[in-house]
Amino acid sequence: MKYQPPPPTNYQQPPPNNYQQQDYNNSGQQYNAPSQPPPQYGYSAPNYDPNGEKQHFDQTFQVKKPKMNDLWAGILFLVVCAGFIAVSVIAFRGYNTNKNSKNSYAVNAKSGYLIILVILAAFVLSWGYIFLARLYPKVFIWVSGILNIVLGIATAILLLVRKQYAGGIIAALFAAFTVFAFITWIPRIPFSAFMLTTSINVSKKYGHVYLVSLIGGFLAAAFAAWFAASVAAISVHWGNSSSGTVAGLIFFMTFAAFWISEWLKATMQATISGVYGSWYFCSNNFPKGATRGAFKRTITYSFGSISLGSLITAIVNLLRQLCSIAQNNEAGQGNAAAAMALCVLGCLLSILDWVVNFVNRYAFITIALYGKSYFEAAKATWSLIKDRGFDALINLCLLGPVFSMGSVAVGFVCAILAFAYQEFIMDGFGTNGWSFAIVAFAFLIGSQICSIMVTPISTGVDTIFVAAAWDPEVLQRDHPDLYAQFLSVYPPLAHAINA
Repeated sequence: MKYQPPPPTNYQQPPPNNYQQQDYNNSGQQYNAPSQPPPQYGYSAPNYDPNGEKQHFDQTFQVKKPKMNDLWAGILFLVVCAGFIAVSVIAFRGYNTNKNSKNSYAVNAKSGYLIILVILAAFVLSWGYIFLARLYPKVFIWVSGILNIVLGIATAILLLVRKQYAGGIIAALFAAFTVFAFITWIPRIPFSAFMLTTSINVSKKYGHVYLVSLIGGFLAAAFAAWFAASVAAISVHWGNSSSGTVAGLIFFMTFAAFWISEWLKATMQATISGVYGSWYFCSNNFPKGATRGAFKRTITYSFGSISLGSLITAIVNLLRQLCSIAQNNEAGQGNAAAAMALCVLGCLLSILDWVVNFVNRYAFITIALYGKSYFEAAKATWSLIKDRGFDALINLCLLGPVFSMGSVAVGFVCAILAFAYQEFIMDGFGTNGWSFAIVAFAFLIGSQICSIMVTPISTGVDTIFVAAAWDPEVLQRDHPDLYAQFLSVYPPLAHAINA
């Protein structure tokens, strides 16, 4: 029996007593109800019977005529993975032969210990960060913002004390911007805390959210170690060749590492979307095997679409990393003009990265639940969110920037750890050409591992927004408290979804 939802009704429910409604209209934000009703989209409701027999995920979220979407991207991803493995194996085999040779690229045991220390620190900090969100959602948001501010200021002071004025000034400007941004976000913290609490509560009862996070963290840490070892082996095996050979191989391995890491994160997003989508649509009769069913669809019919979305993100991240390394090198040499120009370029790439990640976050959810191709899902999801009025709610929710701040904070700690290790245990920071690259690499490892591990929690909030936009009648009927909270911060939503 296919469940048919009743006609929408206008619920006039006050928000729960434990939530402090924010007067957004008095803060300068004006909300205008849509002038036209939202268009109808050709996505059928799940095959769901609240009083019937439990179904499997594939039965509830059935895809008519499933096919392998964006297959070319999936094939290209597998080719890049094969290339990564091939270069890594060749480098490891040549390592024993050339490890005693002296070249400018060779690394020693202390460098290896540093990478291991950074990876362990990133994993432990990220797992602790997740548990802070699980236990104290509102405190978690405050800690994320304050920690970023403190670490930004500490970095600026450290660089200025070491007379690296260009880098210190840039870090100080970033810290000042972080302070300004966080102050403007304070009024939106209560609603963000409520959404985070909702996501956490679902994760405690349904699916395997924390197991996916733990497995993803282990895979990310193991892959980071593999990547670091491969780069070290490349520098030794091909160290006596031209510098262009080493640089080219490391460039390819870095690009592959970005793509594989983003693919892992996207796979986790799509998998967890199945859990939260099942909770939203089928809270009274949760389907069996939601986590397993969503994962199966992700690595089969949606494999190409996930690979395509993660490829776009990987390219942007690679450009950002190259810009960051160049900026640090120019700042270390005291070239303030070049450092500032690269800083501006980095800001533009950061904006592009935000746009790509914003689109991907919601496109992957539609891909997971409805089995659509990447560009079809991205276009349809964004159009629906905007037409239904949920873009205003998404803008009021700070959890995307908060999780990004947390990942950056973990990256900062790992970078500071790498700096201190080189300064006090190795020969001193700046004594070789790899010093800035090692710090940048430590920041990259820390931020990537944390970003991957917090993905399940952030995906929960994103899925709630997307699912509510697809079928707001379910929001009114099965989740009245959530509906009341949405209306408390964005009253025109009632008109948008009931028009």
